Formats: sequence, structure tokens, C-alpha cells
Amino acid sequence: MKKLHKRLAVWTAAFALTLLISITAANLLISSYAQYTFDSVSELNPVHCAILLGTSKWLRGGRKNMYYHYRILAAAELYKSGKCKKIIVSGDNGTMQYNEPMTMKRDLIALGVKWDDVICDYAGFRTLDSIIRFKEIFGQNKGIVVSQQFHNTRAVYIGRSHGIELSGLNARDVSAYYGFKTKLREVFSKVMCVLDVEILHTNPKFLGERISI
Repeated sequence: MKKLHKRLAVWTAAFALTLLISITAANLLISSYAQYTFDSVSELNPVHCAILLGTSKWLRGGRKNMYYHYRILAAAELYKSGKCKKIIVSGDNGTMQYNEPMTMKRDLIALGVKWDDVICDYAGFRTLDSIIRFKEIFGQNKGIVVSQQFHNTRAVYIGRSHGIELSGLNARDVSAYYGFKTKLREVFSKVMCVLDVEILHTNPKFLGERISI
């Protein structure tokens, strides 16, 4: 029985160490793509199309989601600077009542972006889906992704792993207290991202016919 306990302890320790190494390696790999992300619009080269990654506009209890708010402002600034001609707004439209892309489009229009220059991608259920569809559905091999930096590094990693010359515009981040849970989830999201790209070769939930923009 003692030998069995010792073996279990060794296996548990080995598993924990392997898990820790995997988490650290995945996060270091994706974080290295921060070199392709920028805090200022002036640092970016012009592209035909940008992609704005969706999130909910409102939090539980009716509070404004500042991640969303800052992304909208950054995307509108990018467009007005002339650094992109079109913006794909990619997010979840899982139900009739929840439509991230159309919400983003309306808010961009309110900030002066032309209606025809905002294209909705209703099947951006995950970051991986949004980025691969940017190429496979909308035919873009080069672009700028708009989100917070911790999210942009993951998006850029996915894009460049799929042959997209993708850069990131870093929207303003939120306070450490406000964003603690999101940042904690991101640690494990990066691990899943590396598995999807390097091992599982995961495809988007939906593809379909190409859309010319």
C-alpha cells in the first residue's frame, strides 16, 4: 500500500509539473507575439480591412463592459485615421436576442464610421473562428485586429500561424481589479489556443462561401 501511495504521489507530482510547464510555455509563446501589436494608430501600416473582436456590451447587473467600450473607440480611431477602409465586426450571434456584431456596427456608425464600411461576421464564436474566417470567408491575407493587448497577442498568433500578415491595435485596457477574472481565464485560453493551432488543427465551427469586401 505504501508503494502504491508513493507511486501515486510521484505520478501526481509529474502531472502537476508537466501541466505547469505546458501552461508557462504556451503563455510565453503567445506573449512573444506582442511585438506585432501597437498602442498607437500611428505605428501601424495601412490595410484594406481591420477586424474588431466582439464581447458583450453590458455586464451582469447592467454595468457597461469597458473592454467593449474601449475596443469600439479604438476601431473608430483606426478607421478615421485612414489606416483601414473596412472593419469586420466579428462576434457571437447565438440567439435572436444576442447579437454582438450588429451591436458593434451600430456603435461604430454612431462614431462616424460609414454603414457600408462595417461588415458583420455573425459566426465569430471564438477568437480562432473570427481570425480564420477573416481569411477563409472574407479573403483577407493582411489586416489589423482590434482588442486589448492580452487578447491581440492570441489573435495575432492564430493569424500568423494561418498565413495572415496580422498586426494588432491595442485598445485601452481596464484596471487590474476590474479585469482580474478575464486575465486569469486568458492564461488557460492561451494553452487551449496552442493546442488548437499546433496539435488539434481546429477549424471554425462554421465556414461557408466567400464574401467579397
